[in-house]
Amino acid sequence: MKKITRLIIGLTAIIALAGCGASGEGEKKDITLGATVPYSDMLEKGVKPYLEKKGYKVEVKEFNDYVQPNISLKSGSLDANLFQHKVYMDAFSKENNMKLSSVVTVPTAPIGIYSNKFKSLEEIKPGSTVALANDPTNLARGLTVLRDNGLIEIDGKANPLRVSEKDVIKNPKKLKFQPVEAAQTPRTLESVDLAAVNGNFAISSGLNLEDAIVKDKLPEDIINRIVVLEEDKNSKLAKDLKAAVESEEFKKVINSEFEQFHKPEWMNKKTASK
Repeated sequence: MKKITRLIIGLTAIIALAGCGASGEGEKKDITLGATVPYSDMLEKGVKPYLEKKGYKVEVKEFNDYVQPNISLKSGSLDANLFQHKVYMDAFSKENNMKLSSVVTVPTAPIGIYSNKFKSLEEIKPGSTVALANDPTNLARGLTVLRDNGLIEIDGKANPLRVSEKDVIKNPKKLKFQPVEAAQTPRTLESVDLAAVNGNFAISSGLNLEDAIVKDKLPEDIINRIVVLEEDKNSKLAKDLKAAVESEEFKKVINSEFEQFHKPEWMNKKTASK
């Protein structure tokens, strides 16, 4: 009986080891990636084909808000997501007791000031209403666009990444600020004079990025990135995701379908070195 027991244990161990070897040293091969529009398209066309050549089975899940992609990552229903920049990632991690890690930055659509009433900054009338995203980082970005184009002045002592309406010290046109959910900013164009709209929501609502009166200038910590749980930052999947974004195939997709997006520094340096 002892010999039979040892034989069974031995066979079980061999089968387990064989299973690990077949799946790539135990690494998960069936994965789900989450993103908002248009980053879901970026994953579908620029990342998924590369990963599938590496033996992964990839599902891309689309979201329409900035909360669920991280909640789904925490619950395990997502393996990685693409929709957020570092400032948002760090703030969300702190507020929701999560540990998130950036894998690689990607080309990012800028926030733009859109209007159905005005074609230029000069046309903006005193007392105009401006819709802004109500989450802290995108509210700061929207106000910064207005500041950079001379419409308001912001207190120099304010945290540039946490600017709010309270930090506006000069507002010569007496603009009225109306914070709303970021995803709702395109819809407000029917009722407000101006709206600061995130690029992904502009695209998903049918707005053309080129129709923005002005756009923001993106620092590196506001560039969107593929994100995983910190415990997975050194995983094979994380390394393969980074390789996918750095591939020539991904670059071709960006140049053909996302040419209006702001490219991260590493991508510009890589292009310049060739």
